[in-house]
Amino acid sequence: MNKLKNKSILLLAVLAMAIGSLSACHSDDKEKKEQQEEQEQQEAVETPTVQIVPVTKGRLSSNITIPGELIPYQQVDLYAKTNSYVKKLLVDIGSEVHQGQLLAVLEAPEINSQLAAAQSRIKQFEAVYFASKATYDRLVSTSKTPGTVSQNDLEQAEAKKNADEANIDAAKSGLKEVSANLAYLEIRAPFDGVITSRNVNLGAYVGPGGKSTDPLFTIQDQGRLRLVVSVPEIYTGALSNKSEVGFTVRALPSQKFTAQVKRIAGALDEKLRAERLEMDVYNKDKKLLPHMFAEVSVPLPAGDSTYVVPKTAVATSTEKVFVIKVVDHKAVWVDVKKGLSNGDSIEIFGGDLKPDDKLVKAASDEIRNGSTLKY
Repeated sequence: MNKLKNKSILLLAVLAMAIGSLSACHSDDKEKKEQQEEQEQQEAVETPTVQIVPVTKGRLSSNITIPGELIPYQQVDLYAKTNSYVKKLLVDIGSEVHQGQLLAVLEAPEINSQLAAAQSRIKQFEAVYFASKATYDRLVSTSKTPGTVSQNDLEQAEAKKNADEANIDAAKSGLKEVSANLAYLEIRAPFDGVITSRNVNLGAYVGPGGKSTDPLFTIQDQGRLRLVVSVPEIYTGALSNKSEVGFTVRALPSQKFTAQVKRIAGALDEKLRAERLEMDVYNKDKKLLPHMFAEVSVPLPAGDSTYVVPKTAVATSTEKVFVIKVVDHKAVWVDVKKGLSNGDSIEIFGGDLKPDDKLVKAASDEIRNGSTLKY
C-alpha cells in the first residue's frame, strides 16, 4: 500500500515538472513574438514603406457647382409723378403688356385749369408783342426820313418788341410743362412684360403727396431672365465669357437647362469676396419664374500647364499644405498650393518641384520630414 502511494506521488511530481517546463517554453515564445512585433512596428514607424508617383505636367479642367438665382432681365416699378386720382385701371396682376400700352388713367382737374391758364398767357403775350412790333415797324418806316425819329427811340422800341417776343417763348415753355404733366396722367408700359404687382384701386389718391409709397404697378420682362451666380475668388482666374453652363431648379428637378455666359463683373464683391457672373436664359415657354434658385455647374477650363498629382499625394496639416518628395530614400516636405481638382487629380503650385520628381502617393503628417522611406 505504501509502495503504491509513493508511486502516485512520484508520478504527480514528474507531471508538475513537465507542465512547468511547457509553461516556461510557451512564455518565452510569447515574449519573443511580442518583441519581434514591437521591433517591426518600430521599424515601420522609422522606415515606412510607401508607394510613389511621379510629378507630371498637364492641363486640368473642372466644374464647380454653386447656387444661383434667376432674376428678370428687366424689372421696373411704376409710380405716379403728379398728385392725382386713379380714374381707370386697364390691367391687373398677370396681364401681359406691350411697350407703350396704356395701363392706367389718372385724373387731376387742377392740371386742366393750369393748361387753360397757360394757353391764355400765350394769347396775352402775343397781343402785346403784335402791338410793340407794329410800333417798331412804324418807327423804322418813319426814321427813313432824316430827323423825324431819334436813334434812342428806335432802339427802345426794338428792345420792347424783343422782350415781348421773349415773353411769348416763356409762356409756350410753361404750356409745354403743363402739357407734360398732363401726359403723366397716362401710365404706359415701358417694355414688353408681365404685371406682377398692382397696389392701387379706382379712386385712390396717388403721387408724391400720397400716403402710400408702394408703386402703382411692377412690370417684369419674363421672356428672358438673368441667371446670376457669385464665383468664389479662388476660381475667378479660370472664368471665361465663352463658357456654357448647365443648371437645374427645384421646381423642375428632372429638367436640365443651359445658358451662355454673357457678362463677367471683372471685380470682386467686397462682402462675398466673389465675382458676379451673368447668363441670359430665354424663357419663351415661361416654365422658369423670376427669383427661382438654381444649382449651377460652372465649367473651369484648363489654364497654363501645371503640375498634376493624385489628391492623396497632397497632405494638409494645421500649419501647411504640402507634398512629400522622395530624395535618396528620404522624405522631404514641400509646401504647395492647391488648384483645380477633377476626379482623383489635383493641380499644385509652388514648391521646389520639377517633372518626374517622385512623391509619396498617400502623404500624411505621420511621415516625418527627413525620415527614411522604403518603396
